Amino acid sequence: MWVFPVLVLATLSSWLLGIEGSTSTLIGCAVVVIALIKVRLVGLHFMELRNAPAALRGAFEVYVVATGATLLTLYLVL
Repeated sequence: MWVFPVLVLATLSSWLLGIEGSTSTLIGCAVVVIALIKVRLVGLHFMELRNAPAALRGAFEVYVVATGATLLTLYLVL
């Protein structure tokens, strides 16, 4: 199962980016994108949405993209 090690590496990488203490916009966006990738991996593999009906999986994918776009927009604007 390759998903768990990827999630651990993603968590460590976002943590390492965050402890730099920098307020760089690029680092903040990178942490948000890493979190969204983790959400997608958990949804598809641990909640087994990869084998779900197309409508349910599509709704999940739209949710992840919409949430990501909203969070990144708010982060960049505010």
